Amino acid sequence: MSVTDERLQLPFERPNILELAPLYEVLRRQAPVTPVTTPAGDPAWLVTRFDDVRALLGDKRLGRSHPEPERASRITTAAVQDGPTGSYATEAADHARMRRLLTPAFSAKRMRLLTDHVQDLVDGYLDRLVAERAAAPGGVVDLHAGLAFPLPVAVICRLLGVPEDDREHFRALSERMASYTSGDDAHRARAEFSGYMTGLAEGKRAEPGEDVISDLVRAQSDDEGFDYNEMVRLCVGLLFAGHETTVNRIGLGTLFLLTRPDQWQGLTADPAGRVNATVEEIMRLGAPGDLGLLRYAHTDLDVDGVTVHRGDALILSINAANRDRSAYADAETFDPDRAERAHLGFGHGAHFCIGASLARTELRIVFATLARRLPGLRLAKDIDDLEVRTTITGGVTELPVTW
Repeated sequence: MSVTDERLQLPFERPNILELAPLYEVLRRQAPVTPVTTPAGDPAWLVTRFDDVRALLGDKRLGRSHPEPERASRITTAAVQDGPTGSYATEAADHARMRRLLTPAFSAKRMRLLTDHVQDLVDGYLDRLVAERAAAPGGVVDLHAGLAFPLPVAVICRLLGVPEDDREHFRALSERMASYTSGDDAHRARAEFSGYMTGLAEGKRAEPGEDVISDLVRAQSDDEGFDYNEMVRLCVGLLFAGHETTVNRIGLGTLFLLTRPDQWQGLTADPAGRVNATVEEIMRLGAPGDLGLLRYAHTDLDVDGVTVHRGDALILSINAANRDRSAYADAETFDPDRAERAHLGFGHGAHFCIGASLARTELRIVFATLARRLPGLRLAKDIDDLEVRTTITGGVTELPVTW
């Protein structure tokens, strides 16, 4: 029986946090654009080949908005990437304004200026973990709670102008928003997050600072075309994505390295020389979440011989594309020395992740510092025994380690 004989149900079961479902390889060969049923029960097209995903990410015939939003397929019951966002009539202009406003704040130059601050933070977190280990049973500490979570939170709070003391509040809101097992609570959490961000924005309006939220509040005041609710949604998205994604990459990168002793030893032998390539391979092979990027067709189009109609939902599987054997030799192997350096871990085209420089800065400092300061680092629990988050962003809830 062909895999296209019946509509497949997402998500596919995967062996563990570092591997994808074997079905993705079958789909890339036999049905690279295949009809699926989303976790929310709606129809969509799943795209799995590297060349197709890359092309569609830059295709202006697709968008995050929908020509008839009330008829759009929903992906999950979570409040993140669940359905269409933005206005179909103004999506392109709205996106251009957003990039124009945010590019200076997230520029590579701005990230270089943040380097010393990030290094100080990482060293401080590791100092505390070293002290904690001395008194911990079996010398085991949690790298997730002690480094992977607090670092991205501290950095994005400083950039956006969010009080770091509120981290547990917005962490809990983020967890609820991203859950596709909690029903309506995910959308209640999004409303609460919007309320929280509205309060912050109004505080910045009264007392602006040198931060991104203050910049957005000023821009919204000066531009009548910049809707207030859109500004709030943007601020929520920046805070959510600004910590969630990097937290997960630190966790996945740690697991890749510590389950491959030769790669970990290579990094500890030359942290400065190997860290950049190591981070790019973490971004390629790391696969947080089990779905992909959601787009809607704004016109009929042909994708790999399949006709996609206006309004159809497409799930662009970054995870599957980044393991495509036609794009990478030994695609499933974690190999920072590989010749193929391009990947889709930060997306592609107009929606290329605006926080890519920030993520790279944090990840490079984290892994170079871990390799330099804790070369004997090892996992204290089998990878199959780690608790995996049941959210659209995935990841683990713990990283027990010792050294």
